Order: sequence, then C-alpha cells, then structure tokens
Amino acid sequence: MEQQIRIILKSLGEDPSREGLLKTPSLVAESLRFLTSGNDMAPGAVVQGGVFPSPTTGIVAQKNTEFYSLCEHHLLPFFGQIHVAYKPNGKIIGLGDIAKLIDVFSRRLQLQEHLTDQIADAFVDVLQPKGVFVVVSARHFCMMMRGTQKQGSQVMTQAARGDFAKNAEERQEAMRLLGL
Repeated sequence: MEQQIRIILKSLGEDPSREGLLKTPSLVAESLRFLTSGNDMAPGAVVQGGVFPSPTTGIVAQKNTEFYSLCEHHLLPFFGQIHVAYKPNGKIIGLGDIAKLIDVFSRRLQLQEHLTDQIADAFVDVLQPKGVFVVVSARHFCMMMRGTQKQGSQVMTQAARGDFAKNAEERQEAMRLLGL
C-alpha cells in the first residue's frame, strides 16, 4: 500500500522523497487500515459476552454516539452521530457494545444510507428485538470540500425494523426518547 501511496503522491505532482512527505506513505497506510478495520469485524463477535437476558420491556435508547467513516465514492470522511432505540425481547445489549456495533460498520468504506440499514440489521441479528430504530445524522466532506461546497449541509437517514417499522406511534415514541 505504501508504494501505491508514493505513486499517488507523484501523480499529484509531489515529491515523496521530500522531508515533509517521507513518512506520509506509512502514515496514510496505517490510517486507512484503521479506518477500514470494520471489514475484519463481525457484529456477533464484537458483542460476544455483551448480550444479557433481561425482563425489560420498555424502549432502550442511546443517542449521540459519535462515528467517523469514509465515503466509498471519494474516500473523504463523513462523521456525525448515531441514535439507536430498541425494544428488548428477552435480551439487552451492553451500552458500550452498541458503540462497538456502530464501529463495525462505520469503519468501512461506506455510504450513510447503507450504514444506517446495516446497524439496524445487526441489532436484529444479534438481539432479535421486538423493534429497532436507527437515525444517523452526518456531515460529509465530499459535500463540504468539493462538489457543491455546502459546509452547513447535514444528511439524515433512518431505518426502522419490527414494531418501529409497523407502528407509527411506536416510532414516534422512539423519536421522542431520542430527542428527534
């Protein structure tokens, strides 16, 4: 990968042997490996031991979980907050494990729309809840730095499964708990 990054630097008109760029190929390679480390993670494996039996029946909501990802079209960052609400069905998940599930999918080359669906589907697979509702709010550097150059734009996506997909009142309650 480092050799390819040197080639990219040269094609940008840079000299990869100049002092400021000497470590760039290895630093970029290390950074890209970390930012795409979700490719090597399986949702069930990252929450192993973090799912617990519980008689809880009310909605569990966690909001404002930060995330960072890379747009698969431009390899530019997008970042923001993910809000998750779910209705347990005999099991709950550790709060830190919600963040781990988010990392599995955000640390990949990604589209926000897919990220939202993948997180919702992972909750269904791992917990089999009565319902799950996921909202992602993000800012995209591909919109801010290039293209339309709209710095204040924010993209919102949502995915609903189970009771939240079937019942508008349930979905409204989840949105109220999440402050949306």
